[in-house]
Amino acid sequence: MSARHAARIELSHVTKLYGEVAAVRDVSFTVDAGSLVTLLGPSGCGKTTTLRLIAGLETATAGRIVIGGDDVTALAATDRNVSMVFQSYALFPHMSVLENVAYGPSVAGRSRREARAAARETLASVGLAELGDRLPSELSGGQQQRVAIARALVLEPRVLLFDEPLSNLDARLRRQMREEIRELQRRLRITVVYVTHDQEEALGVSDRIIVMNHAVVAQEGAPRDLYEAPDDVFVAGFMGEANRVKGVLHRLDDRTGRVTIGGLTRTLPHRGLAEGVVDVAIRPEAFLICREPAADGALRGTVSQAAYLGSRMEYSIASEIGELFVTSPAVDAPLEPGVAVALTLATRGIILIRP
Repeated sequence: MSARHAARIELSHVTKLYGEVAAVRDVSFTVDAGSLVTLLGPSGCGKTTTLRLIAGLETATAGRIVIGGDDVTALAATDRNVSMVFQSYALFPHMSVLENVAYGPSVAGRSRREARAAARETLASVGLAELGDRLPSELSGGQQQRVAIARALVLEPRVLLFDEPLSNLDARLRRQMREEIRELQRRLRITVVYVTHDQEEALGVSDRIIVMNHAVVAQEGAPRDLYEAPDDVFVAGFMGEANRVKGVLHRLDDRTGRVTIGGLTRTLPHRGLAEGVVDVAIRPEAFLICREPAADGALRGTVSQAAYLGSRMEYSIASEIGELFVTSPAVDAPLEPGVAVALTLATRGIILIRP
């Protein structure tokens, strides 16, 4: 596997209809060769259908799909040189790990010796060189995931597709496998399209994220850009927790404005919004909590709920601008419900959003 196998993907005005229902509607985007792009969104948003359209498992009703410069819109899945790792892994239970991985090359016409040699080499690349004789049932969930990846990689595809690959794993193993997939993709420099509904997973693994909603692309960009500068209310909420509050905007110049939120004031990019009442998304970590009596430039509130989550405290705070969700790393000094607090704002995590 080398960089020469990586291919650029282009979707141009792709639509998929089931009767009169649009599962994907006029979707256009590109995936650069050798990059990892995640399709992120809630159930039913069209992300898995889009992945299946790239794979050739669904046929586009309209639009064009190009992989590596070749128009594959009308090609069958077997003619696209694309491999897919499914959520269920779909390993053959009666075959050994080595036989599972060698199956694809065998079906493709390679000799048994060549297929098994390719399988051994690919298993070594995913850290499973010593487990070829085992059955899938004798492996952990994470090891089964790696076998599924090896079975896809052994075919030397131009594009590797992942459909919710970590959903069957526990939280610790999900993080570990996420890191392994990312490291493998970077080492092999293969083009990957990755589908998930988990925002943290998408942030941790992606070069770019394409957020989908109601069968269309809501926004795409680098992970940091989507988290810190969401285009609208949906993206702001889906890319992590966000308190949606009202503020008053006064433009200062052609780029920045002063926003007043209750007793708090910040200078922010106004993002082209008109002066007056605006929607503001404030990340939970952007609120700074103080036990001291509220002074000018602070927001008064009262803790209504508190939860300890190991690395942070989570609070619901009743304030003059509504109920706020606030997180704090100060786990050694937790606040009890009923405690009066003052809130100020950090320099990051406050975003003006379009309604």
